[in-house]
Amino acid sequence: MSENKLYYKHWPDDVPKNISLPLKSLDENLRETAKKYPHATAITYQKFRLSYKKLDEIVDRIANYLNRDLNLSKGDTVALHFNNIPPCIASYYGILRSGSRATLLAPLFREMEVEYQLNDSDAKVFILWDGFAETDDLVIPKTDVDTVIYSSLKEWTSSDPSNSITDEIKNSSKLYLEKIINKTEPSPPKVDISPKEDIACLQYTGGTTGMPKGAMLTHFNLVSNVEQYRTWFQEARLGEEVMLTALPLYHIYAQTVAMNLSVRLAANQILITNAGNIKEVLEAISKHKVTVFPGVPTLYNAINNYEDLKKYDLSSINICLSGGGSLPRKVQDRFEEILGAKLRDGYGLTEASPVTHVNPFTGMSKNGTIGLPLPNTEMKIIDIETGKIIWEPNREGELCVKGPQVMKGYYKRREESKNAIENGWLHTGDIALLDKDGYTIIKARLKNMIKYKGHSVYPAEVESFLLKHDAILECAVIGVPAEIDETIRAYCVLKPQYKGKINESEIINWAKENMAGYKYPREVYFIKEIPKTNVGKISHLKLREGDYEN
Repeated sequence: MSENKLYYKHWPDDVPKNISLPLKSLDENLRETAKKYPHATAITYQKFRLSYKKLDEIVDRIANYLNRDLNLSKGDTVALHFNNIPPCIASYYGILRSGSRATLLAPLFREMEVEYQLNDSDAKVFILWDGFAETDDLVIPKTDVDTVIYSSLKEWTSSDPSNSITDEIKNSSKLYLEKIINKTEPSPPKVDISPKEDIACLQYTGGTTGMPKGAMLTHFNLVSNVEQYRTWFQEARLGEEVMLTALPLYHIYAQTVAMNLSVRLAANQILITNAGNIKEVLEAISKHKVTVFPGVPTLYNAINNYEDLKKYDLSSINICLSGGGSLPRKVQDRFEEILGAKLRDGYGLTEASPVTHVNPFTGMSKNGTIGLPLPNTEMKIIDIETGKIIWEPNREGELCVKGPQVMKGYYKRREESKNAIENGWLHTGDIALLDKDGYTIIKARLKNMIKYKGHSVYPAEVESFLLKHDAILECAVIGVPAEIDETIRAYCVLKPQYKGKINESEIINWAKENMAGYKYPREVYFIKEIPKTNVGKISHLKLREGDYEN
């Protein structure tokens, strides 16, 4: 990069451009917080509360069981399938403390998606909320999972499972996490972690070709991103913040900016299982005096337009952090006007743990931009055709980032890893520009990714699933602009024997049954042929620009 980096022009005075980053495992943040703030509340879920001291002890019990009873080796994969409930957080940190690596499945996953991630991640142990057992139990025989551990939410309503468990769980023939916590000593063996080499999390992300792939995020990646964000968030008060975790914890944005940042700040983390229930979100903010609220544009917009908004006291909120999609300026302006809180847009991607850019909390914040790169993070914009760096402002090119938060690579995908990371520079696949003040503006998605209600939906992944339907010969999926984000549209070519014998609604219903709720196409059109490029690839551009609905 140039010695004169334009993005330093309006760098906040109270934020260093580079910070010292600790070499430690991510779970050590929990250990340190538990020692400094043992009686501070770590998790609040409905009427249940758990202190940092108690959470750390439960994590020790889980880690001990994984190490000693299951004989897991460093680097083994443990899969988690939970809503935003306390055992998800306890299990996540227990896995990391055992030296294993976690991979989290989306609550909305259907059978095929669960099966795929369990197999691709080489999961040996599967810990799941028993509310998902009906689906997950059908999949497990098709995988190499050795041990299945269920979790009952009933054991996390008043007391925690280390104190007592119900007879139902005590006498169950199934292996329950709560029984493990109740009977296992909090004395795990010390596992030697190499923070820059050892993977903490296999975080799955879709791709432009084929099925989802696991981004290998090391302990150093995740610790660094938390430290970068904590440094950017100079206003944060250790031991005093109240974090609303309404974002689903399977998502890397929620893991870093809600869960892991909460642990670093010794914050009280308020868990919400359904961010779509705006009444529940507003009640939680009002009741628990939430101060920090990470969200997505659709959530903030829903709050803006909630009919009974004035009934709730939201004055405690200080900082709101938007990610997961472009934040429309009118949504940001309206939200800040109503609440009087700071709503800051940022940017990230799974491969960067995920945050790379945020608008300053102090100093100049620019609506319509993703802000400035975090400390220790470099960026450049390159010409899409030549690969040369673009130095001038207001010229579009591909955004590339470099920093300690950039992943190690994709799990079992060496070639794709090489294509994604070049000499430490991560190609984001997003078209961007720097404005005259050095703030980054995202213009388009090189990868054709669709944003649906804050979720990242990848056409290639949806197309791969649709092709499993007996009637579909070819298909292509695009995002169609909506008021906020996009909606998902599929163009399908039917096999000759199915023409006139199946309709669009049947395809939508089949997809709805077999795919996560945010992935399946909302619109389906039957067409004669899929437009292609000169080399025979699907031309999503032609579909977006043409009139193929007729």
